[in-house]
Amino acid sequence: MASRVSPRAAARTAGDRVWTVPNLLSMLRLVGVPVFLWLVLVPQADWWALGVLAFAGISDWLDGKIARAWNQMSRLGAVLDPMADRLYIFAALLGLVMRGIVPWWLMAVLVLRDVLMVLALPVMRYYGYGTLPVNFAGKAATLCLLYSFPLLFVAGYAGIVGDVARVAGWAFAIWGTAIYWWAGLLYAVQGRRLIAHARRADHPSGTGENALPGVAATSGHDSRGAPEPAPSDQTAPGGGSQSPGPPPSGTNNRKGATSPP
Repeated sequence: MASRVSPRAAARTAGDRVWTVPNLLSMLRLVGVPVFLWLVLVPQADWWALGVLAFAGISDWLDGKIARAWNQMSRLGAVLDPMADRLYIFAALLGLVMRGIVPWWLMAVLVLRDVLMVLALPVMRYYGYGTLPVNFAGKAATLCLLYSFPLLFVAGYAGIVGDVARVAGWAFAIWGTAIYWWAGLLYAVQGRRLIAHARRADHPSGTGENALPGVAATSGHDSRGAPEPAPSDQTAPGGGSQSPGPPPSGTNNRKGATSPP
């Protein structure tokens, strides 16, 4: 008789996959980062470098489409995809700064935002949360910046094409930088709410008010004063609703949460 696999176990197995088409595309994008930077700094083959950057943009769009269409989303892909975006932004900025096309302060402003995001990760993990999901503002900012870099490279050439590319490139760069920081502010607000929720869960009020949204207060305690655990969303026999209590002390059920309840 064939064994039956629970949906939760199947989802966990799917999330642990490594060798998927989207992950392979993300790995190819990562390999292209040093190639792109070498093309920009050593032979200064800008058109070849722009080709690598175009491949990165197309593969970024394609791996997301394939992951959703073929149900190949994975934890590794959730890490590789934004990592590749950040590395391409950093490599393009470094190349533009080294070539004297953009000022150093633009790179400093963008890198500072990422540094603050990295420093916030240990705080989120301390309260039992993982990396926050990429929001729409973050995706829009990344696209604006990735659009601006090829245009700024073309802006170094004389003629009407260079003039138009310079104006459009700086417009995308300024808007992308502003939205990049706005996305960081949204992450900070979301993280602050999650931390506040975690603190309320770890230190419930003793006044009889609900410690968690949508959870009724319970009066059942053992001899040590700890609340009796009860499974959530369960109905007691006889049709009566059984109010779940907060999780016992030392239990952390927030792992992997990405948004407040």
